[in-house]
Formats: sequence, structure tokens, C-alpha cells
Amino acid sequence: MSDWLLSLEGTEAGHTLALILAVSAAILHAFFGALQKGRHDPWLSRGAMDASYGLMAAPFALFVFPWPEPHMWPIFAGMFAIHLVYKILQGMAYARGAYTVVYPVVRGTGPLFTVIGAFLIFGETFSAGQWLGVAILLTGIFGLALYNYIHIEVDRDTLVPALVLAFITGAFVALYTTYDAYGIRATADPFTFLSWFFFIDALAMPVYATYRWRKMADRPALGPLALRGVIGGVIAFGSFGTIMLATRLDKVGEAAVLRETSTVFAALIGWIVLGEKVGPRRIILMSLIALGAIVVEFGG
Repeated sequence: MSDWLLSLEGTEAGHTLALILAVSAAILHAFFGALQKGRHDPWLSRGAMDASYGLMAAPFALFVFPWPEPHMWPIFAGMFAIHLVYKILQGMAYARGAYTVVYPVVRGTGPLFTVIGAFLIFGETFSAGQWLGVAILLTGIFGLALYNYIHIEVDRDTLVPALVLAFITGAFVALYTTYDAYGIRATADPFTFLSWFFFIDALAMPVYATYRWRKMADRPALGPLALRGVIGGVIAFGSFGTIMLATRLDKVGEAAVLRETSTVFAALIGWIVLGEKVGPRRIILMSLIALGAIVVEFGG
């Protein structure tokens, strides 16, 4: 599997597979975010999901794939720190703002910073047409966030702090996307990086979630929370794993932009699952997001 994947790097087939992986990551990430923001406390949800994917990854990291090279351990330490800060910021944002307002801001800020980071670190460049696509996509994402901000009726008293936190979280999305792309390219076997990423990344949040749950006066039942964790853990492999593989196969910036079509799927989840209204203006804004991603993909 690893040899086949590595043979696709820099090829047209690799580019096509990276496109499929990035769009798959977008769909799955929207579900992952909805699970964290759902009816449970977002900190508990994240702890349960992290615990699940950490336990699932452990046997693969320890017994299946080759162990990381010595130079990878400092990279994993940096990865752990960046993702921990990201998860803390995201939990704080979700605790203060509605999902369909916070999520577009987080995901809209991320690709812009990632494209800049990919240029500085990997020397990637975008054509004028692709920059137009980025502008269209960001117009749709931030337009959707603004529309939701104007019309949303819940969490009004904490919405501004939530948006500030969402913007900062988006910056960390760009940071971890670029850093993870560097990490998965620094090891011989990409699945070594992925298995150890999920194993190490799961160490912190379950501990805090357990502490938080024990301090609650009205503790939620562990059964439904554990089920949410298992489902989220499986989705995490598809969401985070596929985007990392996409950045190994092809341009980091393009993969990051395509992943942020997750905002479209998040809005659909908000409408279908959470019962939030989707009118013609939101449909137009979601169409802009999809159009922007198409222009980025075919404007190179």
C-alpha cells in the first residue's frame, strides 16, 4: 500500500487521488465538527473521539507499520503542541457560538493562511485564476458566516467572542495543515506518520474530558458519549488522514482549499440534522464556495 501510494507522488494519477482525498476530507470533517458541537458538551465529545481514535491507532503504530525515524520525534512533539492548542481554541469557540456561524469562520480563515504558508515553506505558487478561485471561495465562506451572524437567534451574547476565537482557530488550522504536510513528507512511510499522529494526538484531551466529566453536577451518560466517540474516531481517520495523504501526493495549498468545501457540507448538516433554515441567500453563498474550489482546481 505504501509503495503504491509513494509511486503516485508527482504524477497525474496522484493529483487526481489527492483531489478525491481532499473532497472526502471535506465531507467527513463537516460530520466530525457536527459531532463535536452536537448535544454533548464539546469538550467531552472531543475527549471521547480522541480516546477512540488513539486506541484504534495504537496497534498499527506499535506493531504494524515501521517505527518512526529518530528525526521524527521532535516533529511529533511540535505536532502534538500545535494540535492541542487548536483543539482548545476550537472547544472554546464551539462552547460560545452556533455551529453554522463558528465553523465557516474557522474553515474560511484556514485556507488563506495555508496557501501563504505553502508558498513560504514548500515554494508552491498559485496562478491568477487560482487566486480568483480562492477569493470566490472566501467570499462564500465569510458571506455565509456573516449571514448566519445576522440572522442567528441563539448564543447572541457570546457570539462576538466566539467569532474572535474562530478566527484564531482558523490560523491554527493553517498552521497544523502546513506542519502536518511537512511531517508526513519527512518520513519514508506516510502510514507511519499517520498511525503515530493519531496515537500521540489522542493523549491529552481524554484526560481533560475525564476531569471535566467528574466535576459536573449533572454528568451525561457514558454510553451515548462513548458511541459518539467511536463514530467520531472512525470519521477522524477519514477526515484528518485523507487530507494528510493528499498533501503528501500533491500541493498543500490546493488540498487545503478543496477541503474547505466542508463549509457547504456543514451548512447542509445544519439544515438536515440540526434543523437550521437554509434559504436562497445561503444556497447562493454555498454555491460560491463550491465554485471557488472548482476554479482553484482547474485554474492552475
